[in-house]
Amino acid sequence: MTSYSLGVLFGDGIGPEIVPSSTAIADAAAEASGLEPVDWVELPLGAAAITEYDTAVPESTLTALAGLDGWLLGPHDSAAYPEPHRSQLNPSGTIRKHFDLYANIRPAKAFEGSKAVVPGTDLVIVRENTQGFYADRSTYAGTGEFMPSPDVAIALGIITRPAVERIARSAFELARRRDKRVTIVHKANVLKMTTGLFRDVCREIGTDYPDVAIDDFHIDAMTVHLVRRADAFDVIVTENMFGDILSDLAGEIAGSLGIAPSLNSSDTHAMAQAAHGSAPDIAGRDIANPIAMIMSTAMLMDWLAAKHSDDRARDAAGRIERGVETAVRNGVSTRDLGGSASTTDFTAAVVEAIRAG
Repeated sequence: MTSYSLGVLFGDGIGPEIVPSSTAIADAAAEASGLEPVDWVELPLGAAAITEYDTAVPESTLTALAGLDGWLLGPHDSAAYPEPHRSQLNPSGTIRKHFDLYANIRPAKAFEGSKAVVPGTDLVIVRENTQGFYADRSTYAGTGEFMPSPDVAIALGIITRPAVERIARSAFELARRRDKRVTIVHKANVLKMTTGLFRDVCREIGTDYPDVAIDDFHIDAMTVHLVRRADAFDVIVTENMFGDILSDLAGEIAGSLGIAPSLNSSDTHAMAQAAHGSAPDIAGRDIANPIAMIMSTAMLMDWLAAKHSDDRARDAAGRIERGVETAVRNGVSTRDLGGSASTTDFTAAVVEAIRAG
């Protein structure tokens, strides 16, 4: 029987509330599935690490992460870090870049009993995570933004065939396990070479998956389609910036950014990370919605199940998902979903649903 050692990085803001919620629920699911108890390894990161180590991501943390099966990363509040830490690559970016976590998988699924803009939404955005138009991801060293004069700012956008090929395969493989439909999002009418290359390479890879239907939309049109008919889409694959924007929109359409999970992964490593921020304004008040972090943890368990052919881990992931769905359907939800439950209350309701089977 496979046992797992998973890193725990609490982060900042609401992180120390929603990450323990997720580990408690994962423990309940593991027990119910007959999975060996998870070995949770707490590691320093974020504001607390700056105080003790003078860096938001200590080298010892990166070394320890390399030897673990996966990690849970709480949200960070890097905008509040003192300089020079504020201007450096943030903790998520540091870990993502160090381990080449090229796929950012972001589901958006409406829960029965919650307030969704488009009920029935159940899609996944597959976001290329290492290139594109974000300055921290478009160069090996330094950033992709620079100013040759005080009045001129320039940003690079990088798209390469190998990076598109691997994210496209991730999208098509995922679609095969879902409804077998992939939508490519680009802006090839204007960014003809860069996002045109993205679109064309995705279509080329798609020929290896004749059982998967393919269509494509410009990014501006896609925002309209999501608002009008998010329930019509299955897997959406796109470049970095477009994926970031669309996934936030899709999360709100499904009910709240507080329910938007994500997984950052490569072929060998994976990191569960809620798509939302650290919400410092509600930190420590026991009112944060932990669903995004909980469902990100379920995604990590599912990734481990696929990597290790572990049916127990797959069962645990399913139990976490069903536990959250049951709690929300029964009227237990936090304020952002229209309920009154605290973080602690919601966690207890999910654990109870898992134990009830």
